[in-house]
Amino acid sequence: MNSDSKAIVILLADDDEDDRFLTADALRLSKLANDFRTVNDGEELMDYLYHRGEYAPPASSPRPGLVLLDLNMPRKDGREALREMKADPGLRSIPVLVLTTSKAEEDVERTYNLGANSFIVKPVTFDDFVEAMRVATEYWFQVVQLPAGAKES
Repeated sequence: MNSDSKAIVILLADDDEDDRFLTADALRLSKLANDFRTVNDGEELMDYLYHRGEYAPPASSPRPGLVLLDLNMPRKDGREALREMKADPGLRSIPVLVLTTSKAEEDVERTYNLGANSFIVKPVTFDDFVEAMRVATEYWFQVVQLPAGAKES
């Protein structure tokens, strides 16, 4: 892993506490050294990105270089949050990986139309999930060139 990747924040928006824990564990087991943060739903995601409420101090909400986004969440679902992110010129360059249990073709098409950068169906087994996270993060942090803003805090 290149040394620049350590500065990149990964932000997961998922309402399921078990999924947040499993994702953190999968990223750790895939040897990812990035700063990993979580929010509980799309509303909290937008608060984090806009530095509102508990995320007002910039130190508590550094700009993510990658957002992992569940689709089905309360208050504001992933589709709504994705639409809002990609409509904002200040946020649209942040790569968004939809990470969901949905295999519905309409979800795949709709999220790509809203500006998602990837659509990953959560694997059933933990080992497969670890491998999916390893491959996804290797791609985003070693293969592609991220915008310079992805490394800012």
